[in-house]
Amino acid sequence: MELSHFIQTSQVENVCVYCPLSAPKTGTLCVSSHHLLLCPANEENTKQQQSDFWLLHCAVDTVEKSVLNMGMFNNRGDESGKRGMGTLTLRCKDLRVIHLDIPGMEETLDIARSIQALSSQDHIQLSYPFFFRPPGYTLGKGWPRDTTENFFQRLKAETDSWRLSEVNEGFKVCLSYPTKVIVPQCSSDDSLRKAANFRQGGRFPILSYFHRSNGTVLLRCAQPLFGPDHHYCKEDEALLKEVLVGQSSGFIIDTRSAKQAKQAQSAVGGTKKQSRYPNWKLLHRPLERGRDLQESLTRLVAACYEPSPGMGHWLSKLQACRWMSNVQEALRTAGLIAECIEREGACVLVQGERGTDNTLLMTSLAQLILSPECRTMDGFQDLIEREWLQAGHPFQLRCAGSGWSQGRSQQESPNFLLFLDCCWQLGRQFPRSLAFNEALLCILAHHAYSSEYGTFLCNNESERNLYEVQDRTISLWGFLNDPKQRCQLQNPMYDENLLVIWPSVAPQSLQLWGGFFLRHLFSQEDTQLARNRMVKLIDEVESH
Repeated sequence: MELSHFIQTSQVENVCVYCPLSAPKTGTLCVSSHHLLLCPANEENTKQQQSDFWLLHCAVDTVEKSVLNMGMFNNRGDESGKRGMGTLTLRCKDLRVIHLDIPGMEETLDIARSIQALSSQDHIQLSYPFFFRPPGYTLGKGWPRDTTENFFQRLKAETDSWRLSEVNEGFKVCLSYPTKVIVPQCSSDDSLRKAANFRQGGRFPILSYFHRSNGTVLLRCAQPLFGPDHHYCKEDEALLKEVLVGQSSGFIIDTRSAKQAKQAQSAVGGTKKQSRYPNWKLLHRPLERGRDLQESLTRLVAACYEPSPGMGHWLSKLQACRWMSNVQEALRTAGLIAECIEREGACVLVQGERGTDNTLLMTSLAQLILSPECRTMDGFQDLIEREWLQAGHPFQLRCAGSGWSQGRSQQESPNFLLFLDCCWQLGRQFPRSLAFNEALLCILAHHAYSSEYGTFLCNNESERNLYEVQDRTISLWGFLNDPKQRCQLQNPMYDENLLVIWPSVAPQSLQLWGGFFLRHLFSQEDTQLARNRMVKLIDEVESH
């Protein structure tokens, strides 16, 4: 089906658009297959309005409409009176709230229906990244950011205890894993297949990170399928035993509570039976997930956009939404994982129900805390590529709706946004340890939810291969690493820190990420001026 079939009115004249923190614009509103755009009202304003209003339909979270039929109050009864007028309120996934004043009641309703239909399309090959062709960019540029093969080549220089397995060639063992995975040297592919059958979605334990200073490792997987009959798997037990060769013990961090894990056991899932894994100690560190986490974000956004709240009311709302509690728990658990690896010298396995959400949140945050390489511009991009994209985080499902979402899907969950918030907290606590700035985090949040680029499309590598995303779309990494763009994303105060950066989770150490959640409510001009001044001062110091 062509997207143009969903357009009930292609253009309306004399529409006034109100965008946050900018003057109203009036012109002709046009609806295309992928964009809503405003053409200037006359030629004289063309130069002044070079930054015309452009909005991807997929960036719209909700559409609210109100119409007024002026003919009800007009005794003339002529056609101009019957047309009426209307207002559309577009709540966007980047948290902008845009108002459109549209002359004509029918035109307002037609535009609303068009945007609602086009913004909810889930046909991957009809999405805008498959049509986006900016000048100067070629297909394939920036693909992929990092590969398992590259990661393994770096690992081989440190240890020979691991090997690169092609057991998942053709995604036959696990749909959400890449085709090649890093596993213990002694594990055969046949034993890996049997271990995969014992894990939710086939996500058996694989290597996520090797800690160079003491040789310990971080692994990730999904829950074991013990079930109510307490099944077990010798191959899974042997796999984890091989991980500990040369190590006395390890920790299993389960991102669910003990109660949740026990409830999952009645539906085939569960958690490890301690007696079968004697050298692994199980620790439950429950993190909110799924609808609970999504509702936490929704309540936070509602609190931020509540008009003129008093300070007491605002603080009460902020606490009630529990978003900052989620940030605190994520950093606390990631700190615990880092402590087990760095201070206890123990291997760590992180597991969750599916292993595609909070599991990845924990492994990526722990690496950011432990590894100086992950805090560089390139290393951070590699981390997201490995631990989120190639590791199978279902972006298409989780980012279908943002802070204004009204529960269209039970699959929405802002795990990646929570990760970016935690990164911002680390950058604030260690202002010279991260090579990138807040702007990069905001850009990644924006493109995870709606993008012209193909990087965050689909739910896993299997789907991206099916739709030939790397061959038919442009990579976000190619755009971010353009020299002019990259310069704007660097932290001017960065000074490589080879030490572990231990996050503080005390309430006074954490702040609401105002640069993201409040950026469309308050001008960021002062922040930009401060950054420019900082860059100038640093340049002056370095020149002397």
